[in-house]
Amino acid sequence: MFLSRRKTEMVDPAEALPGRSEPASALPEKHAVLDAPLVTDDVPDGLEVAEFGLGCFWGAEEIYWQVPGVWSTSVGYAGGTTPNPTYEEVCSGRTGHTEAIRIVFDPDQVSYADLVKRFFEVHDPTQGMRQGNDVGTQYRSAIYFHSPDQEQTARELTKIYGDEITRRGYGEITTEIAPAGGYYYAEAHHQQYLHKNPYGYRCHANTGVPFPETS
Repeated sequence: MFLSRRKTEMVDPAEALPGRSEPASALPEKHAVLDAPLVTDDVPDGLEVAEFGLGCFWGAEEIYWQVPGVWSTSVGYAGGTTPNPTYEEVCSGRTGHTEAIRIVFDPDQVSYADLVKRFFEVHDPTQGMRQGNDVGTQYRSAIYFHSPDQEQTARELTKIYGDEITRRGYGEITTEIAPAGGYYYAEAHHQQYLHKNPYGYRCHANTGVPFPETS
């Protein structure tokens, strides 16, 4: 029970694992599905970045690489303390990170608001430190914004969806909304995992509540 409790409590930054100064593994240059780079630290003019945590990042990335207007996706670790963590370190609960996805998109083809609405529909934002049977701080719901406009959109849509699911009898939204900080790319074998392993694990815990129509 002690270990289970530790997995669902955020680590004190002073007690987080030290990490390392360089990534633990090399990454391929190309996205395995999209005709784009995998590493997107340099974003082409006219494109924007969204970062979300919504449970196991394998299934989350698969959902978003299929969205028209999305140029590239990757899986990684965000919202934590430890620099350049490994997957095993993140799963220990001692880095503070979520399993996150980074989405580079063309706002002329898909809006940030539409990506956020999709975010709420494809996971359960009321479950705290878990998604379905996946338990731990790395599975918490999170939106990491890259601009004041993104923050405003995220907070407005969170309020709308929260009101809707509360009306339908669900609990309060537990989604963390915070500025984007360090994003560390996950190891190569995690990138586009479900393209390489189409029968692999997907955790699509969700409320089943569609995002309400907005004007």
